[in-house]
Amino acid sequence: MASAAFEEIADDFAFLDDWEDRYRHVIELGRAMDPLPEALKVPATKVSGCASQVWLHPVIEAGRFHFDGDSDALIVRGLIALLRALYNGEPVAAVPGIDAATELGRLGLHDHLSAQRSNGLRAMIERIRSVARAA
Repeated sequence: MASAAFEEIADDFAFLDDWEDRYRHVIELGRAMDPLPEALKVPATKVSGCASQVWLHPVIEAGRFHFDGDSDALIVRGLIALLRALYNGEPVAAVPGIDAATELGRLGLHDHLSAQRSNGLRAMIERIRSVARAA
């Protein structure tokens, strides 16, 4: 089962019938995030494989995984917000085992993201898993 924060988002999506409403909701989630400080937008935090610019800054505290992120694209900021809801606060050892594709599939994202956005989303998930595995 996904985190409580992600379950809340999934519940919200269940009430949104129209994909355009869901798309707007994803963008709103991204807008609600604090921007990543410019000092953290460096090559080490940049994610390759994304059509837009994406930065993820992971932090592991007390055995729990957390990350902040940012993008120059509104929808991608929203995708980062979804991933934060899915992964933040989870035990670092559990992060690689979270089936992000299945969880995000519950939101119907795969049917509506372009191939480039889907590739970028996979790149972000792989970066998160890689950091957690290395910890």
